[in-house]
Amino acid sequence: MNIFALFEARVREALEALTRAGQLPEGLDLGRVVVEPPRDSTHGDLATNAALVLAKEARTNPKVLGEALAAELRSDPRVVEVSVAGPGFINLRLAPEIFQSVLRSALSAPEAFGRAQMPGGPINVEYVSANPTGPMHVGHGRGAVFGDALCNLLVAAGRKVTREYYINDAGAQVDVLARSAFQRYREALGEPFAIGEGLYPGDYLKPVGAELARSHGRALLDQPEAEWLPVVREIALGMMMDMIRADLEAIGIRHDVFFSERTLQQSGAVKALLQELRERGLVYEGRLPPPKGQLPEDWEDREQTLFRTKEFGDDSDRPLLKSDGSYTYFASDIAYHRAKYLAGATELIDVLGADHGGYVKRMQAAVKAVSDGKATLDVKLCQLVRLLRAGEPIKMSKRAGEFVTLRDVIDEVGRDAIRFMMLYRKNDATLDFDLAKVVEQSKDNPVFYVQYAHARVRSVQRQAREAFPDADLSASALLAEADFDLLTDPGETEMMRLIAQYPRVIESAAAAHEPHRIAFHLYEIASALHSFWNKGKDLPQLRFVNAADRKSTWARLALAEALRSTLAAGLAVLGVTAPDEMR
Repeated sequence: MNIFALFEARVREALEALTRAGQLPEGLDLGRVVVEPPRDSTHGDLATNAALVLAKEARTNPKVLGEALAAELRSDPRVVEVSVAGPGFINLRLAPEIFQSVLRSALSAPEAFGRAQMPGGPINVEYVSANPTGPMHVGHGRGAVFGDALCNLLVAAGRKVTREYYINDAGAQVDVLARSAFQRYREALGEPFAIGEGLYPGDYLKPVGAELARSHGRALLDQPEAEWLPVVREIALGMMMDMIRADLEAIGIRHDVFFSERTLQQSGAVKALLQELRERGLVYEGRLPPPKGQLPEDWEDREQTLFRTKEFGDDSDRPLLKSDGSYTYFASDIAYHRAKYLAGATELIDVLGADHGGYVKRMQAAVKAVSDGKATLDVKLCQLVRLLRAGEPIKMSKRAGEFVTLRDVIDEVGRDAIRFMMLYRKNDATLDFDLAKVVEQSKDNPVFYVQYAHARVRSVQRQAREAFPDADLSASALLAEADFDLLTDPGETEMMRLIAQYPRVIESAAAAHEPHRIAFHLYEIASALHSFWNKGKDLPQLRFVNAADRKSTWARLALAEALRSTLAAGLAVLGVTAPDEMR
């Protein structure tokens, strides 16, 4: 039950009534009309901007329109108070029966509560896509958790989602990987070896060297590089992807598709793309003006094969071939996104690192071009993660050679702390991840605070079973017997209000591709529960379980169960467990 959608429809009905009465012109654009929580909950339960956004088009004063709309809404028996504030915002206070209906909805169908059926075609979300040249670092982990939670969120909103990983296995970096692994192969055989400049120095390649020694003995030593390189590359790539998959599994990340860049090129998809673009007149031979500011080292003043991305919203046209005749990364990326579109996805989402900011407009232009405007691309950039311990930076890992690996962090603090804290800040803001803070058992540690709220409700339920050993305390039994009219304390009202907001938070977060909104809302719900619990310490009549007052106990147990199931549903979207006890 989404009360915001319910009352948005009611506001539209009221606007239509004003139109029929001649107080508003016909044909107004209602697309910007929203019903949302007021910024200050003391102003009411809901607020709408209808008068504010429609006044100019209706050629009237927003305050006047607000009063007319308020008069229409006051006739609704579900509304107990309507007020017009400021320049035309309308605040509504709802009858208690509305929130009681929300509790009934959450208790009677907890699996469905908060889930939506948002319109739209298939969505492809590409995330992680770390180069298969070494272990994942915490920056990869942030993109992985964000992408996975975003997919969960979209599924909760009723969308069909494909989770995809793009394996960058066709670039020069995989040859560097092979050369690095070959030195570890020599090391495994007891031969002289050297991790020279430009090679990957981490100890993580020692198992690759050992596997090469086991499977090929000394046979590769006498071969020229042209012969051993592809052999070593295949084994090294396979073992790197196995390691990456294991790290992803350790934090609950899964993909439906692992797409190889090399297969894209081997299939001729990039060549076919260029031919199609030529036939459409979107490719030409020309020169690009020098970029503003200091020239990049690889910039060349030469005639190039260019894609007319500027016609589709980019800042300039883009080259598709390098000076040696090979494809640019951009050409392969266009072919890859075209393949996703041809597979049926009409909405594409790429989750990338912060260093890909310059990539966004050109790739959006390319998707628009190759799909004739039938597909869209949203690029979500994940900013850096600063890894700290008690406020001090951590920088090195012997296994990786240059950075702390994601596996190191998983082993130290666990999956739940990583997932929740990676989502407790918006993706485009730098994240400080303190290994000491995320395991603290305090209000200052959001993951503990939210999980503790869930465990606290389970504790309440255990207390209730002890106090009423013969009673049926299932959700259905509570729903049948609870008298919700007894839930009148402001703390109880606040919990009901936050539970009622959850379906809207799911829809708005899914529409904006912002899973952090779920984490924020769960923290609010947890805070409301803990606050009410603390009031009960001083005021026994407000405790959840009161053996002398079965009626109030049943009402509060029903409220607690609705809150618990909402917390569990939200944590599931984030990929975080909902514990019954905190150990």
